[in-house]
Amino acid sequence: MATSDTRSLANPQEKENRDLGFGSVVSQQSAQRLLNRDGSFNVHREGLGFWRSLHAYQLLLTMSASQFIAVMAGSFVLINILFALGFLACGPQGLQGDSHTGTGFWRAFFFSIQTFTTIGYGNVVPAGFSANSLATFEALVSLLTVALLAGVIFARFSRPTAKIIYSQNALIAPYRGITAFQFRIINARRNEIIEMQAKVLFSRFEVTERGHIRQYYPLALEREKVTFFPLTWTVVHPIDESSPLHSMTHQDLLKSKAEFLILLNGVDETFAQVVYSRSSYVAHDVIWNARFANVFSRPSDGRPVMVDLERFHEVEVLEPTK
Repeated sequence: MATSDTRSLANPQEKENRDLGFGSVVSQQSAQRLLNRDGSFNVHREGLGFWRSLHAYQLLLTMSASQFIAVMAGSFVLINILFALGFLACGPQGLQGDSHTGTGFWRAFFFSIQTFTTIGYGNVVPAGFSANSLATFEALVSLLTVALLAGVIFARFSRPTAKIIYSQNALIAPYRGITAFQFRIINARRNEIIEMQAKVLFSRFEVTERGHIRQYYPLALEREKVTFFPLTWTVVHPIDESSPLHSMTHQDLLKSKAEFLILLNGVDETFAQVVYSRSSYVAHDVIWNARFANVFSRPSDGRPVMVDLERFHEVEVLEPTK
């Protein structure tokens, strides 16, 4: 009876170390990294189908600026092509008036653009019930499209996001008589982030009585939060006797498929809203017995301290200790 109670009490902590939200299938069966360097999860979902999994508003908000412009331009051209075909279906008398683009598709296409954008040069006009009805419907589509597009553009500009640059490599370096796991971050934007917090979790495969399973361990940091984040921040986990990295070598990290999962959050001072950033380092990204290059310079003419971003990713390999 006592054994059963002991197991039931230990199970919650055991499950917490084995899951972390990725699920037991992904955690235990995937030997790939869980989190990519850009913060995206290394998981592919299937079965919902394109239309069921499509969330147009979220997609328009999260895609890159170049992709957004391409989608908008492509949609604009496609809509006007469809309406141009509609005007052509109204017959040769559906559109009347002189046009330097002729009397075929291109006249209908450019007339559709004029109607859609409410330019209305007046050289070509719809004639008949069908053409005028189609022009009326296109005007309605234009009003709705412009309203929706304006809302999406405003949301893209007003949505606060963090752009944190992570050092290309993490280090395990000498630190106050012991060693420490370290990585460096910097805010890539001019806006300030305050109350920046960091959480680092260490993941590795371990051989247990249930087989080869992945375990998760939160790493205690020298400093878990900084009130102000105007410069760089080197996040440090001291590797003492209580650390899950204690006595581990680089080969141990490689053999156990180790991964360091990082979650940052802080308050964007401009928007007064919480922003997030995440990334990860795998064993191949960790350099041993090295330190980060100094990125600070102190001008002698009284100017503020300068940060040299060109040296942000540089590391200096130390001499091996004897």
